Amino acid sequence: MTSEENPPGAPAPVVKAVGRAGRNLPAAIASGVVLLALIAGSLYFWKPAFVALVTAAILLGVWELKDAFRARGILLPYEPLLAGAVVMLVGAYVSGTPALVTALAVTSLVMMLWRLRGGVDGFVRDATAGVFTAVYVPFLAGFVMLLLKPDDGALRVVTFILVTIASDIGGYAVGVIAGKHPMAPVISPKKSWEGFAGSTVFCVGAGWATVVYFLDGPWWVGVLLGLVVVVMATLGDLCESVIKRDMGIKDMSAIIPGHGGLMDRLDSLLATVAPTWLLLYYLVPVS
Repeated sequence: MTSEENPPGAPAPVVKAVGRAGRNLPAAIASGVVLLALIAGSLYFWKPAFVALVTAAILLGVWELKDAFRARGILLPYEPLLAGAVVMLVGAYVSGTPALVTALAVTSLVMMLWRLRGGVDGFVRDATAGVFTAVYVPFLAGFVMLLLKPDDGALRVVTFILVTIASDIGGYAVGVIAGKHPMAPVISPKKSWEGFAGSTVFCVGAGWATVVYFLDGPWWVGVLLGLVVVVMATLGDLCESVIKRDMGIKDMSAIIPGHGGLMDRLDSLLATVAPTWLLLYYLVPVS
């Protein structure tokens, strides 16, 4: 930098702590700690508080997708989508799977009818985007409510979150240190096979520990859970990257310091929650 770019007496330029993986690591860690504290506190004190927290997060995620789609000229049937999201999540917690599936079907039909007010032009495009968003965000998030519903539901949710986070942490740490072979260079250049190996080790370890010590389940179920989660979390992250590239954006928003948008953090969680619920429902009896 020349003296003209930084004259004597001028304050030094602020350098953001952005690492090789492109994150502001201190901000990302602080934001993650705050989010985990909110989740842990709501689960520990009162399950309905966790339901409200998840519902608020999902509504924010839908809002982020609405703005991303709008940049491409796609208009979501926003109001019925928001209402349907609330009904799906609360219904899943109160009445289980039948309420979740029924709410999705009704929401999809109402969105189509709502979109008719805008005329024929772009109807299929907008209605399809609405159904896609309803399935991708609130419907998949409804499986978190199904995890929460049993007597040991709080521990099942903690298991799901910790195993999925283990995938992100393992992939990030190993990818930054040793990542050399890109997994999908066109879609996500920073995601490497070395990072995937790190995700696998961390996921399997977290799955084994949480299933055995939190849920009193067989060790092999924890290993199986870790293997399933690492695959689904990676696919979820890649799918989110494809959506952002198609929309021509880097992050869904800047609502979470160091992370980007809420959907940038929900991508792997949404992808892993349904198979996690399925495995635990059939292989780990409620304690």
